[in-house]
Amino acid sequence: MDLGLQGRRALVMGGTKGLGRSIADALAEEGAHLVISGRDQGRLDEAAAALREKGAASAIGVPGDVANPEDMDRLADAAVKAMGGVDILVLNHGGPPPCTALEMQEADLITWFQRITLSPIRITMRLLPGMRERQWGRIIVVGSTGMQHPIPHLALSNTLRATIWSWLKTLSGEVAKDGVTMNVLAPGSIRTDRTKDTLGKTAEKRGITMEQAEKESSREIPAGRFGVPAEYGPMGAFLASDRGSYITGSMIRVDGGRVRGML
Repeated sequence: MDLGLQGRRALVMGGTKGLGRSIADALAEEGAHLVISGRDQGRLDEAAAALREKGAASAIGVPGDVANPEDMDRLADAAVKAMGGVDILVLNHGGPPPCTALEMQEADLITWFQRITLSPIRITMRLLPGMRERQWGRIIVVGSTGMQHPIPHLALSNTLRATIWSWLKTLSGEVAKDGVTMNVLAPGSIRTDRTKDTLGKTAEKRGITMEQAEKESSREIPAGRFGVPAEYGPMGAFLASDRGSYITGSMIRVDGGRVRGML
């Protein structure tokens, strides 16, 4: 299926690996222009070269850290300069450390509020006016099923991601008439470095192997297994395309059926 993304201009945050990279890969295969961000220029250059090989019309890496608000301005401006504008914005970042709600500390809430909530909002508001002016834009939040079904021991993530989901739901209704869609693409258990780290901590705490921890976790998934990034990214490309133009203010789950709720 041709998604009509040839020549579209995408900024994918956290695009060197994991879920962000899976969306960048899918966009590259459709011939989009890409700017990816991350904290390591060497990894960015390596990933950008791989994206060009996959078919990206162009691909470069620009350093940016969601912990630094000013980086969001520099990243947005660099992407506009490199591509002439940004049509597709993928908001993605690392997740906070595991903890229970009783273990949450105020200092951690402040630190991660900047990374999970303030920085994504800041860069969106920097790039949104151009999308509205052109009457075409796509904003995709790499989220979590924890936004809908809180995940045990990920209380910080559950709390702060729910905030960005509420913001997106509100703003999406204000800009839909301008041809801008905004959606959350929520993974379940996808085998990424973040998932492996969480499994490792769980296994250590319980005195079992990572393989045992994954096997036990997989029992909760109707598909019976963890997903892989290549099963996640293509849905991001679809949401970014004209074919997804009537989907907005929604949370699309790629979770193997893990969330059992009907809403």
